[in-house]
Amino acid sequence: MAAAIVVLGLVALVGPPAALGLDNGLVRTPPMGWLAWERFRCNTDCKNDPENCISERLFRTMADLVVSEGYSAVGYEYINVDDCWLDKERGANGQLQPDYSRFPNGMRALSDYVHRLGLKFGIYEDYGNYTCAGYPGILGSLELDAQTFASWNVDYVKLDGCYSHPKDMDRGYPEFGYFLNKTGRQMVYSCSWPVYQIYAGIAPNFSSIIEHCNLWRNFDDIQDSWASVESVIDYYGDNQDAIIPNAGPGHWNDPDMLIIGNFGLSYEQSKTQMAIWAIIAAPLLMSVDLRTIRPEFKAILQNKGVIAVDQDPLGIQGRRIYKKSGIEIWSRPITPLQQNYFSYAVAFLNRRTDGTPSDVAVTLQELGLAYPGGYAVEDLFEEVSYGVLSPETKIKVKVNPSGVVILRANIHLPRFQSQNQKTVYDPYQHVFRTTARPNF
Repeated sequence: MAAAIVVLGLVALVGPPAALGLDNGLVRTPPMGWLAWERFRCNTDCKNDPENCISERLFRTMADLVVSEGYSAVGYEYINVDDCWLDKERGANGQLQPDYSRFPNGMRALSDYVHRLGLKFGIYEDYGNYTCAGYPGILGSLELDAQTFASWNVDYVKLDGCYSHPKDMDRGYPEFGYFLNKTGRQMVYSCSWPVYQIYAGIAPNFSSIIEHCNLWRNFDDIQDSWASVESVIDYYGDNQDAIIPNAGPGHWNDPDMLIIGNFGLSYEQSKTQMAIWAIIAAPLLMSVDLRTIRPEFKAILQNKGVIAVDQDPLGIQGRRIYKKSGIEIWSRPITPLQQNYFSYAVAFLNRRTDGTPSDVAVTLQELGLAYPGGYAVEDLFEEVSYGVLSPETKIKVKVNPSGVVILRANIHLPRFQSQNQKTVYDPYQHVFRTTARPNF
């Protein structure tokens, strides 16, 4: 959650040790899981709304459903608590403590429950005097709080940035990351560091952010609306030259949660969010009520082909290669590789709202797919194979308003050749400098 910045007096920072670099070896592909915030916000009224309040009961229920409804089987593994889990005061020993009226067994017990299901447990805090919702922040207690999270067997820590000075974050976020590492427990470190600095007109030091964080927010909180999703898509497309080089295995740009299955997106718009998030190598963190999600939205979230694009081991973030008259084309280099050629995922996005589908026709060569042996092409949502197509082949897709068609084009390899050959080829020298000229 990246709320408006409110600055209070800060506790003086103690200089951290010199060796601060993140060294946890985690999230070599973008993390996947379930996160409470967008759908359930800061609902603490367990007396009048016990089914939906931020509570031990809610997280146990969602963890159960992640397993029983097949989400864990396709890669969703983190159950992440967000803001409003805390008591308004620290305990007598200075430790963070939950609101025991809503988390009666404590956070270690909840963590143990999640782990028994074969899942991982994430928690939220804030590099400030308070969290965004006004609960205790970590300033003045960085090492103690890191030790507390380790004692609770936390696997993932999201650190927000309300009630702090953005200029102090260049020192503070690495310092807390150091203390997380010092515990000896591997914990994914999710930072809100750059977005607060961008808000404040400070240019983030992404070299340091990459060194110290596993993932980070760099744009607004997502809301339950198509307009919000579009704003994220525009931000990532318009700023892609600065954003893309920062992403890779173990360190990811985070465009925020998947809101698929809530109230603000149509079926077509939900497919669009899933496809574009996969193209840009985004963390896939669902924020939806898994008790009531409709089957068609569940199917989008569990689409194995789209998830495989997001989780591609190369970790190359894709980008927008064409934008004109409401039509966009996004492309991402993926495995398998052959010599100096990549496979690709390609998404055709229709931003129009004129009520009729748009036909887009383009050759593979115009998309930058030039492997002489051709590509095995399939539509990942329709699960339709186009067969093996040569670079000169023109493909035609019909894209619904505010919808998407996402294709996977795998290098066509003879059976005796390896699909995992390494290459030093730079995909940005070819497909991302190709000017697509689709007909529509």
